[in-house]
Amino acid sequence: MNSQNLTKNIKLGFLIAGIITLVLVCVAKFSWFAEKSPVSLVVRNSQPAAAIFVPKSSPAMVSLLVNPDGLQKIVPKGGFSQLKNSLLAKNNINYQDDIKPWLGDEITLAATTIDIDRDPDNGLQTGYLMALASTTPEKSREFLELLFSQRAFSGTNLGIEHYKGVKVIYDNTEYAPDVNSQNPKSKIQNNLAGAVVNNFVLLANHPQVIKEAINNLQAPDLNLISSLEYQKATQQISKNAVAVTFLNLPEVGKWQGLELAELTYNSQILSFVFNSQGLLTESTFLTNSQIVPSSLPLSQPVGALQYIPESTAFAIAGTNLSKLDNSDVAKLWKQGTATIYGSSEDGTDRLLQPLAKIQHNWNLNFSEDIFNWVTGEYALALLPNSENTIPHWLFISEKTPELTAGITHLNNIATRSGFNLSSLTLDQQKISAWTKITATSENNKSINVDTRFNGVHTTLDNYEIFSSDLKTLKTILSHKQKSLLENPQFQNSIATIPRPNQGYIYLDWENGQNLLKPQLPLLKLAEVLGKPLFDHLKSLTVSSYSSEPGILKSGVFLQLH
Repeated sequence: MNSQNLTKNIKLGFLIAGIITLVLVCVAKFSWFAEKSPVSLVVRNSQPAAAIFVPKSSPAMVSLLVNPDGLQKIVPKGGFSQLKNSLLAKNNINYQDDIKPWLGDEITLAATTIDIDRDPDNGLQTGYLMALASTTPEKSREFLELLFSQRAFSGTNLGIEHYKGVKVIYDNTEYAPDVNSQNPKSKIQNNLAGAVVNNFVLLANHPQVIKEAINNLQAPDLNLISSLEYQKATQQISKNAVAVTFLNLPEVGKWQGLELAELTYNSQILSFVFNSQGLLTESTFLTNSQIVPSSLPLSQPVGALQYIPESTAFAIAGTNLSKLDNSDVAKLWKQGTATIYGSSEDGTDRLLQPLAKIQHNWNLNFSEDIFNWVTGEYALALLPNSENTIPHWLFISEKTPELTAGITHLNNIATRSGFNLSSLTLDQQKISAWTKITATSENNKSINVDTRFNGVHTTLDNYEIFSSDLKTLKTILSHKQKSLLENPQFQNSIATIPRPNQGYIYLDWENGQNLLKPQLPLLKLAEVLGKPLFDHLKSLTVSSYSSEPGILKSGVFLQLH
């Protein structure tokens, strides 16, 4: 089935599916609710109760664990009106009168199966199920009757079936061949089905999805709650999470037509927690394989950050890069990039273009030529460049026994690439540089000599400071600019990340987006997918803080206006 028809199916099948996304975005926009309205948000359930309807093989499930009404007090008046108009008005459904009186504290949306009829010859049709908790079953039954009666008035033929004691109502539509599909057997399947089961209103894009949800309830060994993988994942749900997402990674790969490569992690669970500063998304990946962190956990930010300027657009800081290649984070990166791009190397080149350019220009391999000798603290930063769109860079490495050999190795690479090893003095500080000197003559009368710096470095205290240019290094040596550690925005961001942890990735979105979006395609994709959120983003901070075997836990904190 082509993407246009699939989009129609999703819109038709889920009149209320946008509630989850809109609620999260609206809360993100006004995340100061923790101070302004501390009693408006109460998370009563730490786990989605609707998982009893979802099969073990479900690729993905997302749940909102609070009542939208509690959140409506903190969002603009037009926010929910826009949602109601776009999703409900076409079916003459009024949220205030028809949904609010019975809606409880959970809304769950799941992809239940990759193909409803399990016949790939006629095209794949994903099964979608939405479960809305009901506080008043009688009123929710009235809503379901109203919903389908309105559809009948608009010309839709309805079917009613009693399945295992449950009344199932659905669009009784003859499936027509899909003339836009290259598969002659593919059929258009625009259906809506509904039922009220166990204090939940169930909506789906096919009556078979409702029937299988009933089967999952009545045969508990079929549903997601009985999955050991899911049970392990739900133990990692963050306290006060307002929303949770569970992903069965091998099934997600099949769903998206991808074959999981370098499979290490089997599942992922995400928790969304709001505070007065913004949104913390905690992500836990689970595996049966042995994984190790790249470094020992840190209880304080690394000292190397004291040399990173406050104006930094992007920074990474931690300890011990020598074990990064075989670490838990590296295995996750390899699994994701190899699955999407075919190989981890291609994924790195496409998503992290600045690093790929440095490797190419220097004939470097980061893992072999740099990471092996960085056994202490480190910090990498990209800084705005007023002269062009290519950012300046800084790399700080703590002095260790391996450092001298590492610099010698870089010198050898530079020499093979045609660079000269030069020494100079800057503000009474001895500087080492990799340079290229070119001479040109004009009319055989004068000679112009041009010196191009491809990198400079010097020793300061217990650290070696590497930089792309002399001007950036001079800023560090002058001590006139505050460091990133003194930046209130950075301080607020890392205060939200649990400690101990393995360091930070920090992005100043306000000051660095124009600089970094051309360099990092991943940022452009993220902005498209989460535009309302990125419109209010100040900074983004990422960290990992695994402490249990078989678990990689990380946090992404979005600091918002």
